[in-house]
Amino acid sequence: MPFLTPLSVVLGILLSYRAAGLAWLVPWIFAWMTFAGSLNLNFGDMKKALKQPLPILMFLLILHVAMPLYAWGAGYLFFPGDPLTRTGMVLLLAIPTGVMSLIWVGIYKGNTALTLTMILVDTLLSPFLVPFALSALVGAEVRMDVFGMMKGLFWMVVFPSIVGMACNQWSRGALKQVWGPRFAPFSKVGLVAVVTINSAVVAPHFTEMSVKAVGIAAVCFFVVIVGYLAGYAVSKLFGWDRETAVAMTFNCGMRNISAGAVLAIQYFPPPVAVPVIMGMVFQQMTASLFAYLFFRRKEPVPSAAGNATKSRVSG
Repeated sequence: MPFLTPLSVVLGILLSYRAAGLAWLVPWIFAWMTFAGSLNLNFGDMKKALKQPLPILMFLLILHVAMPLYAWGAGYLFFPGDPLTRTGMVLLLAIPTGVMSLIWVGIYKGNTALTLTMILVDTLLSPFLVPFALSALVGAEVRMDVFGMMKGLFWMVVFPSIVGMACNQWSRGALKQVWGPRFAPFSKVGLVAVVTINSAVVAPHFTEMSVKAVGIAAVCFFVVIVGYLAGYAVSKLFGWDRETAVAMTFNCGMRNISAGAVLAIQYFPPPVAVPVIMGMVFQQMTASLFAYLFFRRKEPVPSAAGNATKSRVSG
């Protein structure tokens, strides 16, 4: 993933004239990716995680209050005369967390139940939180279709997530086990397609402002890493265990940037999408970096005998 996303951006720029005409396919591809990823979700895990609401509350405050405000401040500091770039930076950090965070949390033995609950709660609230953050911070400078964004988030993110979770619940996990591995390659192809097509749409703006694009890339890199640092710092501040720290770090740092790119292309002028595409390039690389810095010593997987002994002791 750290290499796949940047290569897709380069591919989109190289094939801009051909791939840009496929932009109408992107919402449909993304809805499919959301459905496939949501086969991991179920109501039971969410119910368990909701018994400890403080991490979820802090996650929402970081993701939808602190980080958009930080992006807005960074935008004013570095791009004072460019409201479209500032809007793109706010959108980059206002969009909900992504299903991809579940993969990183699973690799580093984090709290997957908490992660699934964060993804689901944030997904359900995203049609309200994202337009509100954008309206509050940049609504006076950039004209935006708030209702259109809410509708787009519902059909691309919320509805497919609910359908995928319901299918998983109805099949008692069987659908995930049988079809999850079969869907995985198509989801990766879909991700490449979404990034390539969106990059093709904004390709002229990359070439027209090559020097400025470098500046945007540098600012976006430092903006993105703060999310990971905030999640990890809050976990340490509250003294949460390693599993919760892993979940907080990746969920506060990662975003559903493909959805943000689709929103930027569909509802804003093309320059708004440039910071979002930049964030998409850096997201997986920064996830790898912080995984190595904070969690490179993986917890050993307990054996079946160990689990049995632990269960007898607990009983």
